[in-house]
Amino acid sequence: MVEIKYVVKRNGSIVPFTPERISNAIYRAAVAVGGRDRETSEALAAQVVEQLEAQTPQGVNPTIEQIQDLVEKTLIENGHARVAKAYILYRDERARQRDKRAESDQLPSSNIPWAKLWSVLDWSVEHSVHTTAALNEKIRKNELHQIVTAAEAAYNEDVENAANMVLARKNEVRMVFIAGPSSSGKTTTTIKLGEKLAAEGLNLVTLNVDHYFYDLDMHPKDEFGDYDFETPQALNMALINEHLVKLFLGEEVRIPYYDFKTGRSLPDHTPMRLKKNDIILIDSLHGLYPEMTEDIGAEMKFKLYIEPLLQLKDSKGAYARWTDIRLIRRMLRDAAHRAYDPTQTLLHWHYVRSSEMRHIIPFMHTCDTIVSSAMPYELPLYKVKLGAEFKRWSETFAGDPLRQDAYQRALRLNDLFNEIEAVADDTIVPENSVIREFIGGGIYKY
Repeated sequence: MVEIKYVVKRNGSIVPFTPERISNAIYRAAVAVGGRDRETSEALAAQVVEQLEAQTPQGVNPTIEQIQDLVEKTLIENGHARVAKAYILYRDERARQRDKRAESDQLPSSNIPWAKLWSVLDWSVEHSVHTTAALNEKIRKNELHQIVTAAEAAYNEDVENAANMVLARKNEVRMVFIAGPSSSGKTTTTIKLGEKLAAEGLNLVTLNVDHYFYDLDMHPKDEFGDYDFETPQALNMALINEHLVKLFLGEEVRIPYYDFKTGRSLPDHTPMRLKKNDIILIDSLHGLYPEMTEDIGAEMKFKLYIEPLLQLKDSKGAYARWTDIRLIRRMLRDAAHRAYDPTQTLLHWHYVRSSEMRHIIPFMHTCDTIVSSAMPYELPLYKVKLGAEFKRWSETFAGDPLRQDAYQRALRLNDLFNEIEAVADDTIVPENSVIREFIGGGIYKY
């Protein structure tokens, strides 16, 4: 029996062997089917390591595929068929993604909102901000303030249209969801939509689903100690659904309270009961995820999906990626409100993106309307704030096989920033802009 020190990744690189990755992968699969027994996951992982050491010849580094095969075998032999199925499905999905796009961040074609994209692209061409060169020309001519005004008006028109759609169904809608991936602008859009509906006499009651997080020690994490808050399984979906059903039946429920400082949930904390004409407003990553409201009739729900659908081409003809815009936004917000170093946000983004591709984007076609929160003027502002950092990350993580995701994102954004002229004066951003959610200085409280 040999001690395993290194493993071979799919791209041929050799990296240190970390048994914690096995136990975390098993635990993640268990969480996907409702299990949260970390001790059992660790015991099963120990069996995998023992078998791996017994089967591996001296001087040979096992491959990732060999380890995953052993995980499946161990789960099945120990009677954990449902967990094994979840693990196999996740593994198969990752393999398909690699085959299709080699870590591309493009949306599956069936989930691309083509009509909305054409509208945004048409607007961008009309206002001459559809390429980096055209955007730079606006900056050089001191015309960026005009783009600010026009872009903010387009976004507010989207929100106004959503409000009118809710009002048209006000006799049946009891829930309004503002859904979308991380840092898409859900909170500001929720506030703005709430203001418009309240002005029409609708009583809006916010349900903060963040209070339904499981205790921190029940969350999956990786070998770097990074917890995964992005998966819908981080939330007690069954309890959210149960509380919503009771609320619509006129019953009182007691909402839990999640203490982010301690990572602990306090059950039965805050009483809540709906009045006759109340509408529940939910701002959540996973507002479109079926389990959250599986026992609520479809006619009672209005679903808004938000994404920064920027249509900006670089000099090579490639479009700026929406996920990159949101990454920058989250870096700025995390630094301002959560005391996170931007490097932490970059290294965590693989969790964010993986969860989006699995749990958010596949359901975007179920929404009632789409809002674009992209502002063509935001990237020149971000270059001043983070441009130097992306250059540093593209150098620091080059050649590190454990940080390839961070490296690719940093390199891509560094290349994009190299084509965009910087704008240091962020007073051009209106105080009620969605961008203020990330750079601060706005009139709304987040």
